[in-house]
Amino acid sequence: MTTTQLATNPVLRVPPASPAAAAAYFAAGLAFHADVSDVASALAAGGDPGFVVLDSRSTESWDQGHVPGAVHLPTALIAEQAEQLLDKSVPVVTYCWGPGCNGATRAALALAELGYQVKEMLGGFEYWAREGFEFETWEGSRKRDADPLTAPLDSDNCGC
Repeated sequence: MTTTQLATNPVLRVPPASPAAAAAYFAAGLAFHADVSDVASALAAGGDPGFVVLDSRSTESWDQGHVPGAVHLPTALIAEQAEQLLDKSVPVVTYCWGPGCNGATRAALALAELGYQVKEMLGGFEYWAREGFEFETWEGSRKRDADPLTAPLDSDNCGC
């Protein structure tokens, strides 16, 4: 590609990072984020998964649907209630509604500032439900069919 082509190409207008910088960036991302499927797999394996899942949404949202076994702690209450509900030696995986909501990020920040090890579950409750994992509501357990745009229909493994 010529310099002129690179300058007009919106993808390459800013050149990609060096492989070393890209590796550092993506490794850091994995330290801060967990995938919905990975969280579900770890919880389904039985026994202690080595982390606790925290739903940072309102009570009304929690009642509408939440990850089974999650701790309910709205972000606004983290500072005053986290120490009563969470063990600082156990990593916490936060979630909120979905990718259009930064509530899980705010919850993760509040927990990190209090000294907790924390990751954010990418996709939040939206992708938990869209990928076909069982969830709890105020009326009991529910499960939706997997959305073919977010999860494989005939396999437990997406190959990621």
